[in-house]
Amino acid sequence: MNKKLHTLFEGLHTFLILWVTQSFSALGSSMTSYALVVWSYQQKGSALTTALLSICSYAPYVLLSIFAGALSDRWNKKRTMLVCDSFAAATTLLILILLKTENLALWHLYILNALNGLMNTLQQPASDVAVSLLTPREQYQRVSGLRAFSNSLVTVLTPVLATMVFSFAGIDAVLAFDLITFSTAFITLAWFITIPQAEADGNREESVLTSAKEGLKYLKRNRGILNLILFLAAINLTASMYNAALPAMILSRNGGSRIALGMVNACTGVANLAGSLLVSFCHPPKSRVRVICNSLLIAMCTENFFLAFGRQPWVWCAGAILAWICIPFMNANMDVLFRSRIPLTMQGRVYSARNTLQFFTIPVGYLLGGLLVDRVFEPLMASQQPGDLPAVMFGTGKGSGAAALFCLLGILGAATCLVFRRDRHIWELENDIPHP
Repeated sequence: MNKKLHTLFEGLHTFLILWVTQSFSALGSSMTSYALVVWSYQQKGSALTTALLSICSYAPYVLLSIFAGALSDRWNKKRTMLVCDSFAAATTLLILILLKTENLALWHLYILNALNGLMNTLQQPASDVAVSLLTPREQYQRVSGLRAFSNSLVTVLTPVLATMVFSFAGIDAVLAFDLITFSTAFITLAWFITIPQAEADGNREESVLTSAKEGLKYLKRNRGILNLILFLAAINLTASMYNAALPAMILSRNGGSRIALGMVNACTGVANLAGSLLVSFCHPPKSRVRVICNSLLIAMCTENFFLAFGRQPWVWCAGAILAWICIPFMNANMDVLFRSRIPLTMQGRVYSARNTLQFFTIPVGYLLGGLLVDRVFEPLMASQQPGDLPAVMFGTGKGSGAAALFCLLGILGAATCLVFRRDRHIWELENDIPHP
């Protein structure tokens, strides 16, 4: 048994230490984000208000990611991660101080989220390359599964712990826990983790702009990877509209509450957790592209419609489980395709170009989702009579507009999957892949 475990995790000792401590820190950060979303909705009762928190986080990430990769390829990965984590902790501390002095306002959160988004822009490519440097090639799928597992566990624990701590000790206790998790991760990375330096590619003297262009040129030459990124960008547009509408619907619906929102988020995490465990230990599939396409199609065709037509928390939870158990399979197989096809010396630049292209639709989606709920679908549903077809389908009262939007998102997401499934360049990624 011990020999089998040693074989499963061979060469991953340093990665496992980094993974565990960074995941613990991610839990604290996620709890803070969750608590601030609930706090902001309680202040204004607006979907757009909470959506703006995410828009402010993603806007600098999208705008500057393409340059961050060029910097990441030449900067020390460990030092970059430490600096960025420290800045994020400083913003959490500032929020705590503003809260304790009763000076915290929504505009403070918007500014601090934008600054955190800027730091995440620099940290993400450094972290991605660090994982590649610490991982043997044959362990790529297992590492992808483990990272998905930790993300899922964070998703499970976040609403449960954040709701419990928020309810019994207040939001300041959530922020304090975030600072404790940061300290643990910082000390471990600073004193107990050594990240090897990437092999130089001979272009370290080129300008940041030139380096950024190299990432885009690589994608232009590799249409399969580029089109797969554009596929995910289209899915992210739908997913971010979903994320903008979810708190507004569940916190407003009859039978909805902060506890119901926590239940749905917890079920999302449980499903992710189960999928992550499965993908971590299963054999590589014959067709990674087919797994990616089918996983997203199932996800788009389940939860959106359960949210649209369901009235009770258990229905929403069932939809979350059916949809999100597929996502780790998509993430892991996409991650293996990228790591297998992109040279290590180019990964920082290419990942950053990917971040710009794949995630630029997220702030757009959050803005659209908030506006559509507040300005279009809620007023539209408020004008319906109880016997009208829209009222029969999506219910009445506040939250019914968000439910109508979820129906539209389900149709849009499924159509996106079917269109990109026919892309021949994406299917060409199946050729000559050195499976781990």
